[in-house]
Amino acid sequence: MVGLLKTPAAFDVQELKSAMKGLGTDEETLTEILSTRSGDQLREIQTCYRQEYKVDLEKDITSDTKEPYTALLLALAKGKREKDSGIIDYDLIAQDSKILSDLGPKNTANSAQWITILTERTHGHLRRVFDLFKTSTSVDIEERVKKSFKGDFQKGLLTLVAVIKDTPLYFADRLYNTMKGLGTNDGTLIRILVSRSEVDLLSIRVAYRRKYGKSLYSSIQVILKGESIFNKVKNTSFCMRGEGTL
Repeated sequence: MVGLLKTPAAFDVQELKSAMKGLGTDEETLTEILSTRSGDQLREIQTCYRQEYKVDLEKDITSDTKEPYTALLLALAKGKREKDSGIIDYDLIAQDSKILSDLGPKNTANSAQWITILTERTHGHLRRVFDLFKTSTSVDIEERVKKSFKGDFQKGLLTLVAVIKDTPLYFADRLYNTMKGLGTNDGTLIRILVSRSEVDLLSIRVAYRRKYGKSLYSSIQVILKGESIFNKVKNTSFCMRGEGTL
């Protein structure tokens, strides 16, 4: 309820700070938020973060993470992704695909080039780059990431690729993984439902049902077994402002 009362930027700022406070860092939350917000949203988040905590978001990211994952998060936080003009630049698609497929000294990929391409190009452009990459190398982009990079940077890139390919499906998978197993990550469940309630929750519901063969509502109802407010709001728009019920 508190999350729904906050502005989207204030809610994201709260979640980002929470992900970095204490002894451990919640890298999944950092990557999730910074990978799925628009340039305008990211700039608003930066301003709100500075106002709320009297420190720049970039400074906290730098102090809580390690390179090259730090560089990836900082690039995302800047919100420099190009806006889709509707024009398909086939030369740039070929150029970017080649850069991602090229290996440098000691058969390693250039992490800085990967960061620039994946954080600045439009999603539509990158989906075409990924298709060409697979055609020319016979390898999925995810396989190249796993082979070329390690640790938090690898996980961050894989998240970013998933978001670029299909954002609703990414969130559907995230929700499913949040609720499977012995315990439920209530913080992640609440964050996704609140932050996407006025964005694409309807599309996330469709992706969830298509992949897992059941509704998001029924999954929440079963896993929380009457312990959550979600079971009391079946006929309201509590978690889906502007989109109907769960």
